[in-house]
Amino acid sequence: MKPISRGVLTVGLATLLLTGCQKQVSRSSHTQQTKITVVGSTALQPLVEQAGDQYQQNNPKISITVQGGGSGTGLTQINAGNVTIGNSDIFAEEKSGIDAQKLVDHKVAVVAIAPVVNKQLGIKQLTDAQLVGIFKGAITNWQTVGGPNKDITVINRAQGSGTRQTFEKLALKTDQVMVSQEQDASGTVQKIVAQTPGAISYLAFPYIKGNLRAIKLNNVQPTEKNVTTNAWPIWSYEHMYTKGAPDYQAAQFIHFIQSKAVQKTIIPKLGYIPITQMKIERQADGTIQDR
Repeated sequence: MKPISRGVLTVGLATLLLTGCQKQVSRSSHTQQTKITVVGSTALQPLVEQAGDQYQQNNPKISITVQGGGSGTGLTQINAGNVTIGNSDIFAEEKSGIDAQKLVDHKVAVVAIAPVVNKQLGIKQLTDAQLVGIFKGAITNWQTVGGPNKDITVINRAQGSGTRQTFEKLALKTDQVMVSQEQDASGTVQKIVAQTPGAISYLAFPYIKGNLRAIKLNNVQPTEKNVTTNAWPIWSYEHMYTKGAPDYQAAQFIHFIQSKAVQKTIIPKLGYIPITQMKIERQADGTIQDR
């Protein structure tokens, strides 16, 4: 047998050491957390946060960060590839500057929106014309619509809000509204209206609680039952967009939110409506058809 030369021995040891290092790196990578960043709609935020908390409890190697900012931000960020998931109350096709063909839409629920006032105001219903008059600034005192002699304080969502776009498109049927106080988040609107007897704004159903009252329009109640038939037309899908097909972990999280367990527990508990309960379907162009 020929003796092994020192050069060959050195190369062999180096190869073994390198192989050992590669295996160690591979093992270390499996212990690192996978990060999922979700940004966008504040109307969808409570659902994704609660579902995210539950999902992480069962999957400790997954780290989920949920942020608001509005639907416009969610669509812009996912379009640019800066986040894992972009949440939106509107179809990507409705947002200018977004390449909807490169995004994949994952609908997870339906959210309804209603005009809201402080319960102390005593107003329970309005007509469409009265609502439009208030938001356009033509009606400035509650006494004009059967309420107390109190100035109307209009609270609007900021430009880029999917909730605002849905409300203007389906309730007001115009975006030519008065200049008023604007807020970036549904939670902030909720607090302001609850603390201001003369205020009016609009919120997704999950935020309408406590000292707030949802206003009836044209004698139609803002209820889940009326939403499912489009009798109450101010609603939208809750979209979780990915840029292209989601990776495995993101897909698993989205599927978890779409699962029967979440659809039957967390979604109705928080005030959203499971898509399976809808008797009609809305397309990106606004067309309504039976399911």
